Amino acid sequence: MRALVKTEPGFGHLEIRDVEEPKVAKDQVKIEVKYSGVCGSDVHMYEGNYSVKTPVTLGHEFAGEVVEVGEGVTDFKKGDRVTSETTFYVCGECEYCQSEDYNLCNYRIGLGSKQDGGFTKYLVARKESVHHLPAQVDYQSAALTEPLACTHHAAEKAEINEGDVVVVLGPGPIGLLQAQVAKTHGATVIITGLTNDKVRLDKAKEIGIDHAVNIQEQEVKELVQELTNGYGADVVFECSGAVPAVKMGLDLLRKKGQYVQVGIFATPEIPFDFEKVIQKEIRVTGSRSQKPSDWEPSLALMNEKKVDAKSLITHNFDITEWDKAYAAIKSGEAIKVTLTTNE
Repeated sequence: MRALVKTEPGFGHLEIRDVEEPKVAKDQVKIEVKYSGVCGSDVHMYEGNYSVKTPVTLGHEFAGEVVEVGEGVTDFKKGDRVTSETTFYVCGECEYCQSEDYNLCNYRIGLGSKQDGGFTKYLVARKESVHHLPAQVDYQSAALTEPLACTHHAAEKAEINEGDVVVVLGPGPIGLLQAQVAKTHGATVIITGLTNDKVRLDKAKEIGIDHAVNIQEQEVKELVQELTNGYGADVVFECSGAVPAVKMGLDLLRKKGQYVQVGIFATPEIPFDFEKVIQKEIRVTGSRSQKPSDWEPSLALMNEKKVDAKSLITHNFDITEWDKAYAAIKSGEAIKVTLTTNE
């Protein structure tokens, strides 16, 4: 079968290869992939800026149909519509595994980075990671369950109350999902971007985000002050991974506000205004990936039409068209891209 494989570290080295179809083992589920989402980390892997074990088939956001189950699998059968967490292996013994914080296990192996992922026709997943799709969630929407689960995880890191003012910095796919999740908590949500984010800011308005602000044309702090009687935002989610956004986020927060870092920076060391953290008693939290408890709530949000993931998908390409997908993403033309295989 064909697969889009990262063959070695460094920029590029992503090619279509004919690979062996995976065999299902005990406690595993074999899935025929219908759609795979292209994540920012896939782009980072392509560009050589993200750790990956090569050679490996990329793709950790996907949904599909069960074609075979291994010994010991009773909750799934051939024909079931499913998606899967990215976790393929964890030690099961550390404190993080015991609390099902698998995203923090030091020995975790993830699909699409250290284990073959979804940019192909078939993959195998461990049974504990697989989830049934609700009736109202189609395959293409379900391919975005993983990024939605990441934003659900981030929202769990903060206390969002009815009527809070929440600022989401960065209108990429994660930011647009984060804004929708914040809305489900009853918050008034502001999402920010730049002039070249026009397509994404327009999409934010289309899906019902309260305020979509181009910070190169509008002073977002004035809006925040107006909405909060001068106090400042209750919660900021930084979803861009842009260093200037950190300073802005801390500045927009009220005293005792909550700052959640979701976006990944290009370099690990960045300037950070701890004076504001101290003087305003800001609570700063990091949010890494997602964990099992984020998946069923995320599927429910899509099933109940509280989050519209599919509307963020602007392009779909065959796995042989990676160059087109990459160009659409890097140019800003695309919001979210999915891949399929015509095999």
